[in-house]
Amino acid sequence: MSVTIYHNNACGTSRKTLEAIRASGVEPEIIDYIKNPPTRAALQKMIAKAGLTVRQAMRNKGDLYVELGLADTALSDDALLDAMMAHPILIERPFVVTAKGVRLCRPSELVQEIL
Repeated sequence: MSVTIYHNNACGTSRKTLEAIRASGVEPEIIDYIKNPPTRAALQKMIAKAGLTVRQAMRNKGDLYVELGLADTALSDDALLDAMMAHPILIERPFVVTAKGVRLCRPSELVQEIL
């Protein structure tokens, strides 16, 4: 089975999700999305396949979210995607992609649905 995780090693949930994938007997493709973010089109596709809104796929913790005024509910999806492309740390993590689907694995146990 092919599994890809958009991973941030500094995130405990992302590390737990990676451990769960490996515990299932799969060695995933690990993409450090901070250094190698998905394209805008790929991110939009993952968000849609996971059944999320763009806002749900955005990390809303941290100073950057506040500094950029991203809590403004009048902002369009395009504006939110622009921010995520400019600052990949704003992409919520970890996204996991398998043949069975895409999940934003928060909590990490959600990965079991697509393994």
